[in-house]
Amino acid sequence: MSAVTQAREETAATGRIPRHVAIIMDGNRRWAQARGLPVALGHKAGAEAARRSIEAAANAGVEWLTLFAFSSENWTRPADEVQELTTLLRLYLRSEVATLAKEGVRLRVIGDRGRFGPELLRAIEQAETITAAGTRLNLVVALSYGARAEIVSAARAIAAAAQAGTLDPATLDEAGFARQLFTAGQPDPDLIIRTSGEQRLSNFLLWQAAYAEFLFLDVLWPDFGAAHFAQAVAEFGRRERRYGARTT
Repeated sequence: MSAVTQAREETAATGRIPRHVAIIMDGNRRWAQARGLPVALGHKAGAEAARRSIEAAANAGVEWLTLFAFSSENWTRPADEVQELTTLLRLYLRSEVATLAKEGVRLRVIGDRGRFGPELLRAIEQAETITAAGTRLNLVVALSYGARAEIVSAARAIAAAAQAGTLDPATLDEAGFARQLFTAGQPDPDLIIRTSGEQRLSNFLLWQAAYAEFLFLDVLWPDFGAAHFAQAVAEFGRRERRYGARTT
């Protein structure tokens, strides 16, 4: 019995599938360096891992998949690497959009789009439009995303509404604050996976991760595949979610 089959059978036995899985895709550079390859090839291999994960999520019955593809801090990397990343993003959007639409995958992009050039912005908007009817899987890609900036942006919007007299601060609750985030209308992640052996959030979904389960895997992102995804879902099914409440 393969690892994927075994993990899927275990998941079927528990009946517990995370509605929303979020992944911090880490390890492309180290994967390339370990093989004496250019960093660009590590990112290309990472894009293949993203493709496998999208398919695995859809097959597992996961409703939402969020991939941390490009952080706000990534802009500080060497200019040639940033150029390679943005070029790869543009090519990926163009080459994959038809497949996503055919497979019933709806694409949404969150983050600070203002830092991308007009060509990439058009590619993002076109991909979102073409895949808008997808109902099998909601794919959220975080690009130029930083959770602290997201929270500050929400706070500014709320402050502006209060100053304009359209919001009474006394009535603001968590749900109202969440509606100002990039992820408005999306469920919070049930499971957050990080690859490469690192064990931190790196400014990813800080608000939304309040009650998420975490899984840190000692595998570089380009090597992540369907078996890893199935095993992560099975591990989620073994955990008891308490949301801060005591059970004894």
